[in-house]
Amino acid sequence: MIGTRYKGGFQLTKVATHYDQVAAVYDSQYDQKQGKIYYGHICSKVMENLPKRGKLLDLGCGTGLFMHRYVSSGGEAFGLDISRGMIIKAHGRDGSDVFSGNAEVLPFCDGVFDCISSILAFSYLQNPNSMLDESYRLLKPGGALSVCTLGHNMFTKMVPVAYRIGEKLKIKRVGVGTFKEHYYREDEIRELFEKAGFEDVKVERISFAHVDLKPSLYSIAKKVEPFVEEKVPYLAFNLCVSGKKPEK
Repeated sequence: MIGTRYKGGFQLTKVATHYDQVAAVYDSQYDQKQGKIYYGHICSKVMENLPKRGKLLDLGCGTGLFMHRYVSSGGEAFGLDISRGMIIKAHGRDGSDVFSGNAEVLPFCDGVFDCISSILAFSYLQNPNSMLDESYRLLKPGGALSVCTLGHNMFTKMVPVAYRIGEKLKIKRVGVGTFKEHYYREDEIRELFEKAGFEDVKVERISFAHVDLKPSLYSIAKKVEPFVEEKVPYLAFNLCVSGKKPEK
């Protein structure tokens, strides 16, 4: 919530404040028109790597869009976010159980979830090792973690510069600001998952059509997106990473 000094310091407090301010328009970014298509593509890939009809914890749950999808498929969902504004919106969506907090220190007992997800929030973490260790602790044996985050490539190199300019111009759009977020390489994020104890770690690049493109450009990018993801995945800018906690 605004003003809270989360573990991780000023940057996470700044992230929380930003998402409090954009909570009212978040759904218009990711649940309408091309934003819904973009977000749906990400969600489908994350969902592929999670057990169906399980007990899910969504970290950085935002307004509850992914939780709603998981519940609609027959599962049970809980959410956690550092933004109080987002939590209020998520609870109002379908009465889901949502909590305020930092994903690096999770307020749940060991081994209570079948799966954990995180969509477009992992890059904000100041200590990703802590989040992965905590996720491992909360999962039941055989449980799955599936994350989608921005990856490092020629396009995302320019994102921090654009967002710094946007912050100076006081542009109130989702994610626009200087938060010292980190864009991961495939080998880098795989190593983090494996170090935390996850096995069967899978890393895939997806998304070439970005939500912020003009409709005409988005339409073109969407048509070539399957080819890019299969043949030249480096040009895709999101990383979807999944792993399982060993059965024993």
